[in-house]
Amino acid sequence: MENLNTMIEEVKVLSHELADKVKSLIHEGNVNRIIIKDEKGNTFVEIPVTVAAVGAVLAPVVAAVGAIAAMAAKFTVVVEKTAPPTDAK
Repeated sequence: MENLNTMIEEVKVLSHELADKVKSLIHEGNVNRIIIKDEKGNTFVEIPVTVAAVGAVLAPVVAAVGAIAAMAAKFTVVVEKTAPPTDAK
């Protein structure tokens, strides 16, 4: 049985970079969830990437992220990734 380790990474972005950053994270493949927060720490949206990776769902998700970008100047993108299992041998 494989152990799946979860890593959390936080990336600070400006509003005009937000949609591109989310798009690139979705295409990485090892991302499980993306959480977008404003500079005060309020959560705007949580995106389960396994759902968003389906092509038909991706466009509305990115459009929604673009609309969110108009609400504030700075965002924190919290990325939940699955790390490759490490051998304990």
